Amino acid sequence: MAEIIKGKGVIEGIAVGSILLAGQNLDSFIVAYKPGKLAVEKKKAADALVAVAATLEKSIEDFKAQELNEQAGILEAHRLLVVDPGVSAKIEEEFEKVASAPVAVLNVYEENAKIFEAMDDEYFRGRAVDMRDVGKRIAKYLLGIKEPEIAGKVIVAGKEIEPSVIAGLPTDKIAGVILGAGSTTAHAVIIAKTRAIPTVVGVGDGIDQIADGDPVILDGKTGEILIRPSDEERAAYDVKIKKQEELKAHYAELKDKPAITLDGKEVELVANIGSPADADAAVKNFGATGVGLFRSEFVFMGKTDVPKEEDQFKEYKAAVEKCAEVTHGEGLCVIRTMDIGGDKPLPYIQVGVEENPFLGYRAIRISLQRKDLFLPQLKAILRAGVYGKAAIMFPMVINVQEFLAAKEFVEMAKQELAQEGQKYSDSVQVGIMVETPAAAVMAPVLAKYVDFFSIGTNDLVQYTLAVDRGNAQISYLYNHFNPAVLRLIKRTIESANKEGKWAGMCGEMASDPNAAIILMAMGIKELSMSAPSIPRVKERIRNTTFAKAKEILDKVMEMEDGDKIRDYLATLA
Repeated sequence: MAEIIKGKGVIEGIAVGSILLAGQNLDSFIVAYKPGKLAVEKKKAADALVAVAATLEKSIEDFKAQELNEQAGILEAHRLLVVDPGVSAKIEEEFEKVASAPVAVLNVYEENAKIFEAMDDEYFRGRAVDMRDVGKRIAKYLLGIKEPEIAGKVIVAGKEIEPSVIAGLPTDKIAGVILGAGSTTAHAVIIAKTRAIPTVVGVGDGIDQIADGDPVILDGKTGEILIRPSDEERAAYDVKIKKQEELKAHYAELKDKPAITLDGKEVELVANIGSPADADAAVKNFGATGVGLFRSEFVFMGKTDVPKEEDQFKEYKAAVEKCAEVTHGEGLCVIRTMDIGGDKPLPYIQVGVEENPFLGYRAIRISLQRKDLFLPQLKAILRAGVYGKAAIMFPMVINVQEFLAAKEFVEMAKQELAQEGQKYSDSVQVGIMVETPAAAVMAPVLAKYVDFFSIGTNDLVQYTLAVDRGNAQISYLYNHFNPAVLRLIKRTIESANKEGKWAGMCGEMASDPNAAIILMAMGIKELSMSAPSIPRVKERIRNTTFAKAKEILDKVMEMEDGDKIRDYLATLA
């Protein structure tokens, strides 16, 4: 019988293969390395940056040629971390403390990684791995370490897995991914999602029970991992694998079909992204019809100074163009202005330490006080709007005054662009994220001013229920079906519709197929989610009627307990 360990399944599917342990330890290589003279070491470090950037550039071109744009996009982000002048300057400074080129490189990238690691937002904590990955890649070049040869199907496992490991393996070589860490937004996981690789995270110390080369069966739905399975166990999973292939083929058939009910009610299913490459993958692989949330913070992260308007414009333009390309110009790309704050610090924005960063100086509160940050971003989005359909979304708005102040900045941005002779779109929609109880309560008033609402349930749930979503001790209270949350959501959607505006949702609740039924009945126009969730939500919508959804909603709104609501909806699936 196999030894079984369990984690959290984040990408469904069953994988069979031999373990390839990732996260090679460089300590012994560092000890064996004999540094030369200081000038020599400095030149080695500088040359390594150039060489690694060139290698990444070649890999990016190869991925683009294969239309593997997700991997190309992530490696492009890595390339930018290599060629960043601020990083090379820090490495130069580090030689005042150390005499070894690989040590200087690792120290600088580790320092940057710790900035990301201190953030409360899971998505940005995951970027710490990217920093370490880039530092390790350069150090390996300096140490002359070659990558191992891969034979047969492998399941990559490690406490943390560098994105380059997943991106660098051919699709036909990698069967699954196992992460000791619990992050669902690590770039390794994001790449795995794009390639639909079954993945389990959060196995913790269980990762130590797996040896290099062990035969393993991984279930990305249940989170179960069978180490050294018996022939009988393997045979039982072969049956599940056959069903998996049939479901995969079924989802592939749904990709280009609309999310429309049996009686003709349609809901737009769009994607949450962090880069233009994410948009490309969402559209091509999962049939997204647009972007409901472009997390623009990623454009600001990993930099030593505020990104220039032109650099931001290129990023936003690429995403807007991708949405327009596959939808005959109809696909909307909603770009959220930077949601930076005490929980997501940047070296060039002095926020200070806060006891409650989620309730502190962040998001729109910073933007309204920092014209030097806000105006270039708005100008870049307005310029990108020329190449398709773009929308601006302000995060953390709690009252009309904040929205009107932000809207004044939009008008100011238009005036500056006109004076500069720059082309821009005058039809860019402007809306807000409804992620606080204040915004939801004031939705009837706010709806008179905005072009749209997008409900951010991740924060709305935790603020409404006073439950930190990252606190394991009280995670059982975090439930988007809590009646208080449902009432705020319903109020928001109805307020938008009454004023002739549209309402969408970009929180995790949007990816729940059972939630989609009642949200549709409430009158939601679009649901934005992680792209791999689109087929499941689409299938649920296509297999019901709007009339039935209304009946279900009526019953749900009479219920008084969130857990019972969740269980009731599960019985209907």
